[in-house]
Amino acid sequence: MSAGRARPGWRHVVRHDDRVTSQGHAAHQAQGAHQGQGAHRVRMSGKERREQLLEIGRALFAERGFDATSVEEIAAKAGVSKPVVYEHFGGKEGLYAVVVDREMRTLLDMVTSALTAGHPRELLEQAAFALLNYVESHSDGFRILVRDSPVAASTGNFASLISDIATRVEHILGVEFSNRGYDPAFGAMYSQMLVGMVALTGQWWLDERHPTKDEVVAHLVNLSWNGLSGLEHHPRLLTRRRG
Repeated sequence: MSAGRARPGWRHVVRHDDRVTSQGHAAHQAQGAHQGQGAHRVRMSGKERREQLLEIGRALFAERGFDATSVEEIAAKAGVSKPVVYEHFGGKEGLYAVVVDREMRTLLDMVTSALTAGHPRELLEQAAFALLNYVESHSDGFRILVRDSPVAASTGNFASLISDIATRVEHILGVEFSNRGYDPAFGAMYSQMLVGMVALTGQWWLDERHPTKDEVVAHLVNLSWNGLSGLEHHPRLLTRRRG
């Protein structure tokens, strides 16, 4: 019998690429009830199910944080039972660890691949743009990275990621310091300062989104570059600490 000639009360379901359609008002209501009960789960391969759980977990972690997200909720949104989540990731901590690792690699790749110019000022602009591009295009991922969680120590956190990026640019500063007569041994410290400044600005811009990305980068470079151009060879504190 064709879908167009379905008799009243007779439920005819057609599947097309993970979508389910029904004919007739009664059939539509029945379908909704059964779908709510998980009666018509779409079958996926193990890889597809794993990716689905990662996307759902990523969205929930970004919205609510690690503590407020439960395995029950992840499973419910995926239309599976809790054991399926445990089978793929061993639990919420395992799923979170994979999400964090992916986001860290994405951000690190975006920043390091952007460092192509030879002039230090251009490199600074490229690094700032790369971070803000990530904030703009991977907002959920960035929210996850900047949050603290009980498993941060084992999976890495935003601070360790920033340290990794700073290490990548440390040698650039070391060369520039040598060329300008400064002690290259301080390159590591200055790379942490510069990258940290850009990263914290990215956290602020995540929610503000004003001024524009180009304006934020221009002001970051203005502060850092013009400040660096006036560095003292042997900086001194104007006040002495007591105690």
